[in-house]
Amino acid sequence: MTSEADDTIAAIASPMAPAPRGIVRLSGHDCLDVLCRMEILDSAESIGRRSFRASKRLALGEPLGAIDVDVMVWPTQRSYTGQPSAELHLMGSPPLLQSSLDAAIRAGARAARPGEFTMRSFLAGRLDLTQAEAVLGVIEAEDRGSLDQALSQLAGNLSRPLQSARSTLLDLLADVEAGLDFVDEDIEFISDEVLVRRLDELRALLSQTRSQLSDRGGASPTIRVVLRGLPNAGKSRLLNVLSRTESAIVTDQAGTTRDLVTVESSWGGHSFQLIDTAGLESREESDPEARVSREAQLQAAEAARGADVHVWCMDATLGGDFEFLRNPDAVVPDAKRSAELICVATKRDLMPADWEGDLMQADFALSSESGAGVEKLIESLVGFAEQRDAGETGNVIGTAARCQDSLAAAMDHLDQAIQWTEQAAGHELVAAEMRLAVEAIGEVTGQVYTDDILDRVFGRFCIGK
Repeated sequence: MTSEADDTIAAIASPMAPAPRGIVRLSGHDCLDVLCRMEILDSAESIGRRSFRASKRLALGEPLGAIDVDVMVWPTQRSYTGQPSAELHLMGSPPLLQSSLDAAIRAGARAARPGEFTMRSFLAGRLDLTQAEAVLGVIEAEDRGSLDQALSQLAGNLSRPLQSARSTLLDLLADVEAGLDFVDEDIEFISDEVLVRRLDELRALLSQTRSQLSDRGGASPTIRVVLRGLPNAGKSRLLNVLSRTESAIVTDQAGTTRDLVTVESSWGGHSFQLIDTAGLESREESDPEARVSREAQLQAAEAARGADVHVWCMDATLGGDFEFLRNPDAVVPDAKRSAELICVATKRDLMPADWEGDLMQADFALSSESGAGVEKLIESLVGFAEQRDAGETGNVIGTAARCQDSLAAAMDHLDQAIQWTEQAAGHELVAAEMRLAVEAIGEVTGQVYTDDILDRVFGRFCIGK
C-alpha cells in the first residue's frame, strides 16, 4: 500500500447509519490549517501545543446551513497516528457526515484510504503489526469472544513476549559479534555454554508462542468452567457427576470445599476444565476459621476471573431466585466480557415431581443424585464451545497464519546457531544465524516488513480506521 504520509487525510470514522453521534476524523501535518480553512478553529487555537476539546459551528452551505460540532484536537505527535489529528463529533446523520467530510476535502484534506489511520499509527511506532491487526479484529468482532481475543492482542499479549525475545537475542548477538572483534586478544564476552543455554531458552519461548497461535488458528483450547454458589449448594456433587470421578469431597456439612478442585473432562470434541470452588460466605473476624475462609474466597474469586463459563448453583429446597445475577457485573465485577453465565437449580430430586426451575429464574433444574438435567448442562457447555469456536475467526486467525512461517524460520535459525556453537564451527556462522532469527521475529512484530505485508494487513481495513 502506497501512502503519502505527510498528506492530511479525512474520513468518516463511524457507521454510515442514523445515530445520535457520528465522527469525522482528520490526520496530517496540515490538519490544523485545514480546520482553520473550515472556520472551525481560529489562528490562536491553531498554534497551541495542548490537546483540547471545544464546541463549534460548522458551515455546510445551503440547504444544510451551519451545524453544531464538538471538535477534539491533538495538535502534536502525541496522537493515535503520531501526527496532528482531530475528530469532529456531530449528529450521526449520513448526509451531515458526508457534507462535513466534503468540507474537509474542500479545505485541503484528501479522502483517506482503507486502514490509512492505523497504518500511520504503525509507521509512527504507536502500534506494532500484531496490534494493528488487532484493531481490525475489534472492528470485525461479532461476539464477545472474538472481541475479547482482539482486545487481548491489542493490549500486547502476543507482541510483548516476542519483543522481549528479540531484544534478548540482539543483546546476545552483540556479545557474539564483540567477541569476533577481539578474537586476537582472547577476550570472551559470552561462553559457548551460556550462549547455547540462552538460545535454547529463546527457542522454547518461540515454540510456546507458536503453539498459542496454532490454538487460535483452529484448535479448540480448553474451556474453564467454574462452579459457584453458596455453601452446600451441590457444587461438589455436580463436579463429580460431570467428571464421573470422586474428585471432590461430598458431605452434608456446609463449607467442606476450601481449596480449588480441578478436573479435566471432554464432551462433543471439546476440552473442559471443571473447577469446584468454596461456597460464598463471609465470617466474622472473631470466627477461628475466618482466615481460612478468606483465603478460600480469594482463590474462588481468582478462578472466576479467568473462567469462560460460570455455572451458578442454588439449592432449590431453599427457594430464592437468580434475578440478582442477571446483572452482567454481579457474578464477578472484573470477569471476562465473553464469560457465559448458566444458572442451575440443584437438588431437583428433593422437589415435587411437577416442580420446575422457572420460579427461580433458573436456566434449568438438575439433580446430581438422579442425573436429571445434567445432560442439559452438558449440552449448554458444548453449545458455548461451538459458538466460541465459530466466533474466533477473521483477524486473530489472520495474525496466526501470517506469523506461523516467520516463527518457524526463527526457530530453525536458532537451532542452526545452537548446532554451530556446539560443533565449534565458528562464531561468524553463529552470528549469521542469529541475525536471520532476529529478522524473522521482526517480521512478526513489524520491525521488519515489506510493502506486500502491509498491503495484506491494511488492505482489509475499512475507510476511517
